[in-house]
Amino acid sequence: MKTIKILSILLFTALLMLSCNQKSDKIIAQKDYNKYLEIKDNKSRDFAQSEINFWQKKYDKVPNQTSYLSLLASNYSKLFENTGNVKYLYKVEALLLQVNKEYHYETVGPIRSLGRNYISQHRFRDALVLANKALAIGEGMKETQKLLFDVNMELGNYTLAEKNLKYLNDSKDFDYLIRVAKWNDHLGDLKTAISLMEKAKDIAISNDNKSLKIWTYSNLGDFNGHAGDIQKSYEYYLKTLELDPNNSYALKGIAWIAFSYERNTHEAKRIIDNISKRHHTPDFYLLKAQIAEFENNSTAKNKNLNEYFTMLNTINYGAMYNKYNTLIYADDKSTAAKALEIAKIEIDHRPTPDSYDLLAWSYYNLGDSKKALEIAEKYVVGKSFEPKLNYHLATIYKANNMTAKIAPIKEELLKSTFELGPNLEKKIISL
Repeated sequence: MKTIKILSILLFTALLMLSCNQKSDKIIAQKDYNKYLEIKDNKSRDFAQSEINFWQKKYDKVPNQTSYLSLLASNYSKLFENTGNVKYLYKVEALLLQVNKEYHYETVGPIRSLGRNYISQHRFRDALVLANKALAIGEGMKETQKLLFDVNMELGNYTLAEKNLKYLNDSKDFDYLIRVAKWNDHLGDLKTAISLMEKAKDIAISNDNKSLKIWTYSNLGDFNGHAGDIQKSYEYYLKTLELDPNNSYALKGIAWIAFSYERNTHEAKRIIDNISKRHHTPDFYLLKAQIAEFENNSTAKNKNLNEYFTMLNTINYGAMYNKYNTLIYADDKSTAAKALEIAKIEIDHRPTPDSYDLLAWSYYNLGDSKKALEIAEKYVVGKSFEPKLNYHLATIYKANNMTAKIAPIKEELLKSTFELGPNLEKKIISL
C-alpha cells in the first residue's frame, strides 16, 4: 500500500509538472502562417528601395529641390520599419537635418518628422524640443499636439499628455482614437483601450487605408493578448499578415503564442529563426534566450545573450536597448551595479514609472531592498499597471516582509501569465 501511495504521489507530481510545461488547447496552426515564413521576396522593401533610387536620381539632377530629400527620408523610414536595420533610421535623421537646415527650422512638417525619428531613437528630450519648436511656429496645431502627446507619454509627463489629448478630442478621428486607446491602456483600462482601437480599425477599413489597417490589426493582436484573449490575438496577427506578409511584429506575436501559451518551444524557435533572416534585430536573441531558460538549457541561453551583446557592440543602437540591458544585468548579482548605472541614465532620459522600476529593481538585486522599496513606493505604486513592474513590486514587498501586500498583486499577476511568459509564471507562483 505504501509503495502504491508513493507511486500515486509521483504520478500526480509528474502530471502537474507536465501541465505547467505544456498547454493542451492549441491555438496556432502551421498551415495558417507557414506561407509567410517561406516568402523569399519583400515587395514593401523593394518598392521603398525603388522609390529611393527614383528620388535620389531626381535630386542629383536638381539638388536645390529640398522636397526630394523629404521623400527620400520617408522611404528610408519604410526600409527601417521593414528590415529593422538601424542604419536606415540614422539615414532618415541625416536627411531631415539637412531639410530643416535648408528650411531654417521654420517649416513644421520636417520638424515634426525629425521629432518622430528621435522618438524611434529613444531621444525623447530632443524630440520634445522639436515638438515645442513646431508648437511655437503655430501651423498644423493638431498634428503638433499628436506629436506632443506621444513625446509626453514617453517622458512620463502624463498631465501634459492628457492636455494634448483634450486638444485633439474627436471621436471620429483615427489618430485621436489610437492615442486615447493608449491613454486608457496606461490607466489600466484595457477593455476600453481595445474598444477604442476597434473603432479606429473600423475607420481604417471604411477608408480602405492599408497601412492603417495593418497598424490597427497588429496592435489589436497585442492588446487582445494582454487581455488574455489568445484566439482573437492570433486572428488579428493573421489579418495583419494577409495585408503585409513580411510583418515581423505579427510573426513575432505568433511565436510568442507558441512559446508562452502553447509551450511549444520548437515551433517558437522555428518562427523566430525565419523572421530574423529578414528582420534582424537584437531582441530576437533575447526571446531565444528566454526560451532556452524555459528549456533549462543554460548553454543556449548564454549563447543567445552573448549574440545579443555582440550585436549591440557591433552596431550603434544608442539608448534603444537600455531597458533590456538593465533587466539582464540586474538579474545577475555580478553585473547588478552596471544595471544601476544604466537605470540612472534611463531616468535622466525618461523619468517614467518604468524607469524608476528599473532603478528599484537594480537596488533590490544589489541587496538593498529598503532603498528599492522607497523608490518603488514613491515612483511606481499606483502609477503603472504593467505586469512586469507589479512582479518586481511584489518581490520587493516580499524582501521587506510586507506579505499582506503581495496577495492582491499576485492575483492580478496570475491573470497576466501569457504576457509575462512561462519563466516569470513559475516565479509568480512561488511569491
